[in-house]
Amino acid sequence: MNESIATPQGTGPSKAPGIFQRWNALPLYVRIMLALVAGAITGLVLGKQALIMEIPSKVILQLLGALAPPLILVAVTHVLMTTEIRGKMALRLAGLLLLNTTVAIIVGLTVANFVKPGGHSDFKPPETVKKSGEHRVSPVELLVQNVPKSILGPLGDHQNIIGIIIIAVAFGIALRGVKQRPLNTVQDLVEMTYTVLLTVLHWIIHLVPIGVFAIVAKVVGTEGFGPFKAMGAFILAVILALILQATWYLLRIRFFSWVRPLDMLRGMRDALVMAFSTSSSTVTMPVTYACLREKVGLREESASMGALVGANFNNDGTALYEAMAALFVAQMIGQDLTLTQQLLVVFTSIIASVGAAGIPEAGLVTMTLVFTAVQLPVEYIGLLLTVDWFLDRCRTTINVMGDVNVSCLLDGRTREQPVT
Repeated sequence: MNESIATPQGTGPSKAPGIFQRWNALPLYVRIMLALVAGAITGLVLGKQALIMEIPSKVILQLLGALAPPLILVAVTHVLMTTEIRGKMALRLAGLLLLNTTVAIIVGLTVANFVKPGGHSDFKPPETVKKSGEHRVSPVELLVQNVPKSILGPLGDHQNIIGIIIIAVAFGIALRGVKQRPLNTVQDLVEMTYTVLLTVLHWIIHLVPIGVFAIVAKVVGTEGFGPFKAMGAFILAVILALILQATWYLLRIRFFSWVRPLDMLRGMRDALVMAFSTSSSTVTMPVTYACLREKVGLREESASMGALVGANFNNDGTALYEAMAALFVAQMIGQDLTLTQQLLVVFTSIIASVGAAGIPEAGLVTMTLVFTAVQLPVEYIGLLLTVDWFLDRCRTTINVMGDVNVSCLLDGRTREQPVT
């Protein structure tokens, strides 16, 4: 005899959360860690047969690559449309942001060239160039090829019907949530587009643990644990570069602002800890502003320009990480990047980082643009997924520290005297 659980009148029977709800309720980094362990075990069990596991990660990366260009386009458009900056303060803000981002990328490339973390791996990249007639396209590969690599690309290709259907289904479902939203201005249209793109992106981010599981299983099964030796060196190299960037911030504050670096660190503890724990500079933004005003004691204009306006453009940690990731993968697969290509990485990283601060997993999304610019195979981004959950928190902390740096420099060498 079945016994029903008593529920309040009129509320109906309560339902225990299903397995998918419980899985999605876990923090993303926990899901990634569980996927990493499961992938390693699966790779050991399947051995060479795990080669087929690269298909899910390839699909997820293609979807991220498809979303990256329109996301950056709409994000930058929205920031430039809604941000109010004027006068000499605006020019100084722009100069500080450009300088900090450029220094961050140069620091990242210098550390990557000196440490060479990719050289610590005995990874053997698969042959990508095949003679004509050697390779027959299987049904699975045909499906993978039809996953859109660009949002607008399939629309101009009458043969890629599957890609068009994928885009139509994704945006049709996402638009259901905003179909009653009135559009009175151009800004409303841009904001709605941005909301829909972020909705689709959140769906893809939920698939990231699957991509981690697949790429780890494939690499462990076919190559063993050798390729992951380099990941430890990469983590240490990125942390070293981020520490050097933080030192740059502190030195700039020490010599070009009235704020003392140690006082700044004490006053900004809440914001920096929140940035690391949430891995979101946007979520941390109000706390950053409040700490600058109430604990550090900056002027209202300086705090708002650096922490609220500048945060929409400032993504130093992410730009540094993307530049290092490109060089790391190039070293790992034995593809030398010339000085010209590294300068292209600098330029692309700066462009990709502008306006991307509010995008979840911003570095992961925009990295596809950086890799494409220097003709690096984007499928190797899958290896970075295994450590991105941790490094994302570290670079977000540096992003917030960059906002603080800009605010302190804008406040100048003289502290505002309280009105008596």
